[in-house]
Amino acid sequence: MNKHLKELVALSNIDKELDSFAPQIEAAQKKVAKEEKKVEGIASRIETLNSQIAESKDKIATYEEQISALSQQLQDIQKKGSEISTEKEMKALSIEEEIAKEKLTFANEEIERLNKTIETKQALLEEAEAELAQANEALEAARNEANQELEAIEKEKESLYKAREEIIHKMDQKVLSFYEKIRKWAGNTAVVPVRKQACYGCYLKISDKTYSDVIWGEEIVTCPHCGRILYMEEVEEPAAEEA
Repeated sequence: MNKHLKELVALSNIDKELDSFAPQIEAAQKKVAKEEKKVEGIASRIETLNSQIAESKDKIATYEEQISALSQQLQDIQKKGSEISTEKEMKALSIEEEIAKEKLTFANEEIERLNKTIETKQALLEEAEAELAQANEALEAARNEANQELEAIEKEKESLYKAREEIIHKMDQKVLSFYEKIRKWAGNTAVVPVRKQACYGCYLKISDKTYSDVIWGEEIVTCPHCGRILYMEEVEEPAAEEA
């Protein structure tokens, strides 16, 4: 394998390693996003419960105002009763009193119902707040874990970038430009091995002539089907057994 091809293989391997960090970074970010979504969901539930409790309290206040007004109305009716002289007036006043009492009963029942609703919502609110506290702890832990993972990845990437720069510095710029051109469309498969006389980028069989050129490794050979750079993997010789 000639010098340029060795450099291309080494550069390609580094680029593969660098690109392999993307899924790891995405996974770490997804863990945090998942916990953030939980926190947002619980916070939204708490906001809804607080809104419902406030709405119920406003209704209670309205009913209490009605009760006050109806109580005053009943007092007025009682005063009017002592001044009425005709049966018709008495009947009308009696109907007015009955309606006022019905409204008063309804208002009191609604206040009782709303207080029970508030009690239930308050219990749910306490549970949700406890959940939120736990969710925030889980989110903080996920963020810390993700930060540690990302810091470790960044250190590895720095080391790889340094090694990449060293290779690029030594490389023939025309060869590098050729590699980068292929990598634009082939990504991590810009440089691939030949196995069983097939390109391991497009998996198509190459001709005997091309295969022979790849085996010799004296020139940079590209796949006649897809244009990727081809090379033969070096096979390690098995260690000789001791006599």
